[in-house]
Amino acid sequence: MTQDATAPMPLQGIRVLEFTHMVMGPAVGAMLASLGAEVVRVEPVGGDSTRNLLGSGAGYFPMYNRHKQSICLDLKSPAGLAVARDLAAQADVLVENFRPGALDRLGLGYDILSAINPRLIYCSEKGFLPGPYENRTALDEVAQMMGGLAYMTGPPGRPLRAGASVIDVTGGMFGVIAILAAINERHTTGRGQLVQSALFETTVYLIGQHMAQKAVTGKAADPMPARISAWAIYDVFETRDDPIFIGVVTDALWEKFCQLFGLDDLWADESIRANNARVQARERILPRIRELIAGFTRAELIGRLEGTGLPFAPIARPQDMFDDPHLKASGGLEPVTLTDGTQTALPALPITMGGRRPGAPSALPEAGADTRAVLAALGYAPERIDALLADGAVS
Repeated sequence: MTQDATAPMPLQGIRVLEFTHMVMGPAVGAMLASLGAEVVRVEPVGGDSTRNLLGSGAGYFPMYNRHKQSICLDLKSPAGLAVARDLAAQADVLVENFRPGALDRLGLGYDILSAINPRLIYCSEKGFLPGPYENRTALDEVAQMMGGLAYMTGPPGRPLRAGASVIDVTGGMFGVIAILAAINERHTTGRGQLVQSALFETTVYLIGQHMAQKAVTGKAADPMPARISAWAIYDVFETRDDPIFIGVVTDALWEKFCQLFGLDDLWADESIRANNARVQARERILPRIRELIAGFTRAELIGRLEGTGLPFAPIARPQDMFDDPHLKASGGLEPVTLTDGTQTALPALPITMGGRRPGAPSALPEAGADTRAVLAALGYAPERIDALLADGAVS
């Protein structure tokens, strides 16, 4: 399913101004842009340094800056600041994720800009919401360590961050939720507001189930690698070639699993018909299951498990997703042209609306590629734009 280019997009007509870098802030704009908002991203003269990151950061810019326009402004110059204020005066939403107070010191904080544009929804993506920690510097990894996620991910005594920027992206999602709620509230009040989301509080929300477990049971949750699973068969199993995850999470699925693999003796054992009894007998059951699964190839197991209702998953790598048949058939990947002209495909927004996937083919903008067009849309005369470019206030 792909987006019908002629159909109106959900956020069509919403204008977003973005002062962001790295992942969390750009993710907010990327989600809004995929839903049809017009997103103008302000970069420093010469371009955002995120464009040039190496290693694990090399994918940040292409993943989170599609469907956006780029304008470069020198915010240290009065002329560049004046352009920024003019952009904010016409925006519905402003997104920023710089250190606390950074935009305030430039005269681009919420109090000043909301006086210019009372309808402005100003979204600040921070490390911490207001409180004792709010001026600390935070990163995705800092939040995962402080908020309990790294403790739950690694084995005992070895906290481990998740293998993707899950807190940056989820924090961005909460920012989008707040923005959409504020847009809806503005229909009633006619006014915008300051909304915030933060890395630390996002992490704590995600591990809330483990906090609730402690409240319910009186026992603190163990790290996931050392946990006592709620199910006897819920693990990664070695095969003759590549590993596979299999989960048997109900009594009905236990019956089906035993039938599927000819485990008549295990099904006949009425002492383990109930899930909790199987969990208590896990040390007896699992060696038998591991030996069984080791006799198959992964492809043989997938062929047997497909369509049965039993949860299973091959252990895939990120690069395998480029060729995933489900993603390719369902519109889960959208064509993207990188700034060097390379053609690739990256994940589309993972939702459907009216049976359609939001998003469309896109090309990443060069730094400042849309500066003239954005300034012209503000009503700037060509000679004024030329003067700003010559002065270096914009590029």
